Amino acid sequence: MAEISSLASQLHSSEPYSSATDEDIPTIDYSLLFSDNPNQQFHALQCLREACQEYGFFYLVNHTIPDGVFDYTLKGVSDFFNQTTLDEKRTNSKKYRWGLNSSAGENREYLKVVTNPQYHFPSNPPGFSKTLEEYGKEMRRVVIGLARAVSKTLGFEEGFIEKALNLKSGFDVLAMNLYPPNAKSKGAVGLAEHTDPGFVITLVQDVNGGLQILSHKGKWINAYIPHHAILIQLGDQLEILTNGVYKSHIHRVIVGSNKVQRISVVGIHGPSLDKFISPSKEFFNEKQLQKYRGMTYKESLKENGGDEIDVHSSLDQVRLM
Repeated sequence: MAEISSLASQLHSSEPYSSATDEDIPTIDYSLLFSDNPNQQFHALQCLREACQEYGFFYLVNHTIPDGVFDYTLKGVSDFFNQTTLDEKRTNSKKYRWGLNSSAGENREYLKVVTNPQYHFPSNPPGFSKTLEEYGKEMRRVVIGLARAVSKTLGFEEGFIEKALNLKSGFDVLAMNLYPPNAKSKGAVGLAEHTDPGFVITLVQDVNGGLQILSHKGKWINAYIPHHAILIQLGDQLEILTNGVYKSHIHRVIVGSNKVQRISVVGIHGPSLDKFISPSKEFFNEKQLQKYRGMTYKESLKENGGDEIDVHSSLDQVRLM
């Protein structure tokens, strides 16, 4: 971790980064989305619809993933960053990538791996690949369930999004990040503001603080994820598919005056690479015009000159209005 800790002194303070509020973020009970009680399920789906329309992000609780899966995964990620040698980290491939990012004032160490349709993990530290594989499978199960619930909130049968995005063969990437202790540069950037591609983005972390999300009202909100909950953010391809009815929201990471390192595990759960994504015909007409042009998911990921595993957003490039 010494490589990235030395970068903190290069960062500068920025006043807007300290202006975020502690506004409440919606909490969705995953179990109630599939309740046998019709009234409970109806109310839960209504809450999910409001969270998608008004916020574009929410906390997911009672998601059925065992707490130990989170704990082992976060420990494994920490061990990779802190115990693996630099040469081992640099053994990159098209299916996983390690990097040390200090460009544009950012300050983080990261590892990206492809988890679907096939798993590709580094071999070190021992047991790490098995831990990530279990985490990926558990999270994917929840994401597919969430796709079915979100489909219902849009007024469709539960398989609508799965089919429209071909999620069965979806291209999923885990992006693991280490943000080092930073006692000197209050308000420094850990990761610049951006949206993410995909259907949804899942995020868990070991230490709260730093993540900020831009609300539909244009205010930055601090995200304090409840213990063992998942932060869900809507992705670019869901915004495109719904012609902007559900929106992908801008977010960033501010290092602040952290006295301890922060680990986050971010899942970008996308369509299959060859799936052509454009607004579904149900979301536009003569009065409500089409707002985005279509392209395959692979083309969208490469629109900004990167590889698929970089999972860069290209939402601005596909806007028609």
